[in-house]
Amino acid sequence: MKYKGAILILSGPSGAGKSSLYKILAQEFPSHYFSISSTTRKKREGEIEGVHYYFIEKDVFENGIQKGEFLEWAQVHGNYYGTSKTQVLKALQEDKLVIFDIDVQGQANLKKIFPNQTTSVFITTPSKSILKERLSGRGSDSAEVIQKRLENALDEVESLHNFDFLIINENLEESAKQLVCIARSAFCRASLYQLQPFLQNWKK
Repeated sequence: MKYKGAILILSGPSGAGKSSLYKILAQEFPSHYFSISSTTRKKREGEIEGVHYYFIEKDVFENGIQKGEFLEWAQVHGNYYGTSKTQVLKALQEDKLVIFDIDVQGQANLKKIFPNQTTSVFITTPSKSILKERLSGRGSDSAEVIQKRLENALDEVESLHNFDFLIINENLEESAKQLVCIARSAFCRASLYQLQPFLQNWKK
């Protein structure tokens, strides 16, 4: 017996290049399912409902927590972020690669729920100073927001030891190759197999 589907978690500081790497990964796995989080934060310019996030009110989110509708949820910078159960379970049943772009709290929670199916990757820049350059270069955040993101990044990096893989995104093309290899290997994890029944059948 083998668990259906595989979960690939992408975590790391804002500005490390997760979105760019995901776009390349998506081309290699056209039938994957990308888990879209729900959030209570305000929509930013250019963001699309149901593409970047599901934007919901705080009371609706908290009601969902009470009803157990989220696989995982966390409060970050005063806003809630969470993953709805239904679509993720459906995608796993269809034996798809389920990709998450979530923070380190979400990663820890998902690993508890799906310990056999989850492969996690931490993506970061070579240094804090390079991250600051990238965040400043985007031109979309104020100095105050950038400072907050850098402080958050320092906390996130402390959780590196909880991840299966580390990608230091210095060169996008090389980092993408690494990520595609990791995604393929996610379907080969020994933990995807219920080993005792497999061994019993193998010995027949």
